[in-house]
Amino acid sequence: MCDGSVKTRNLRFVVLLLMFASGMLGYCDHGFAQDVGSTRARRVKHRVSPVYPELARRMSIDGKVKLEVTVGANGKVKSTKVVGGHPLLINASEDAVRKWAFEPAASAATAIIEFEFRPQ
Repeated sequence: MCDGSVKTRNLRFVVLLLMFASGMLGYCDHGFAQDVGSTRARRVKHRVSPVYPELARRMSIDGKVKLEVTVGANGKVKSTKVVGGHPLLINASEDAVRKWAFEPAASAATAIIEFEFRPQ
C-alpha cells in the first residue's frame, strides 16, 4: 500500500473522529474528565475515564488534554503522544487511554483523543 493512501485513511479517521465527537462523561470523586472525541470509524469497545489528579483538584486546575493515539490492527493502543494540555493532567489522560480497546481493523490508525478536566 502506498504511503499516501495510509495518510489519507488516517486523515479521514481523524476527521470522522472530530465529526462524531461525543460528550461521554467520566465522573470521579473530586471532579470529572470528559472525553470529547470518539469515532464511528474505529468504534471504542472499552473506554476508561481518567482519574482527576488530587493535586490538580486542590489547585483548581482545569483544561483540555489532547493526545495523538496510535491504535494497532488488534484494537489495542500502541502509543500515545501529547499534543497539548496541562502537565498535571497529562499522565491521568495517558493512563486512561492506554486501557481503551477499539474494534480490530486491517491496519493501525492514528486518532486525536481529547479529554476535558473541570473541578466540581
